[in-house]
Amino acid sequence: MKPLNVWQIPNQFLLSYNRVLQILSAHAEVSSKASNSFGDFDEDFAKNYIETTSFQKFLLALGSGYVVLRDPFKVHMSTCFSETTGLYAAGNLLKRVESTEEGRRLLMDKPRVNSKTIDLEKLKHLPDDTFGKAYFNFLFQNNLTPDSRHVVRFIKDINVAYVIQRYREIHDFVHTVLGMPPNTLGETTVKWVEAYQTKLPYCVMGVIFGPLSIPSKKRSIYFKYYAPWGFQTAKDCKFLYNIYFEKRWEQPLTELRDELCIETLNLPQQIKL
Repeated sequence: MKPLNVWQIPNQFLLSYNRVLQILSAHAEVSSKASNSFGDFDEDFAKNYIETTSFQKFLLALGSGYVVLRDPFKVHMSTCFSETTGLYAAGNLLKRVESTEEGRRLLMDKPRVNSKTIDLEKLKHLPDDTFGKAYFNFLFQNNLTPDSRHVVRFIKDINVAYVIQRYREIHDFVHTVLGMPPNTLGETTVKWVEAYQTKLPYCVMGVIFGPLSIPSKKRSIYFKYYAPWGFQTAKDCKFLYNIYFEKRWEQPLTELRDELCIETLNLPQQIKL
């Protein structure tokens, strides 16, 4: 066995470090130009995947995690952190998706969620009580777009990469079925469900550190009402990531919630947000 030359270690570290800086720079540049890819997932995966070693993933996780703690709104850093720290959880997430017929259909079709794959005009004219209309209203009332999710770049297995992509792209579906607004209270509460069901470190961090972003006047309301509801709902509701939501547009929202064992949060009338 060839002995290790300790003088090579700093050089190897610097090479990996420089490579990581190049990766982050390219990742940020792509993220700033376009927030989503609209094509077939297999094609997008082949085009966007970046090969990294385990040590490079460690450095990426370390750097992106530090940035995310300081500024959670650095989206390209949060996506990098979620991909480089959540491989074990993502593998288990894939197994759960594969465990049902509906989930296996998702993996076969690999549907995307964006303005080219979803007919928003059609959803706009659905009956008011349907899931599809509720989703359209959620986007319209909050000035949101389905084109805001970044493509997975650091996960080698295409099916594992897809379930992470799916986790990102159905985020607003989850908001809709939970009845949670896209503000700091709602986002932090949704993270309870995401963390419990996916076990992704990024989601767990959202549960732990998310309350710090809630305005102090509303923090007591979060801990008294939102957090207990989020925890209980996370335990009680069915697994959301093998649901083919695009096949449920015309399903009554109350019926879908009953199927998923979701009871929306009812705040006391005297609570003013």
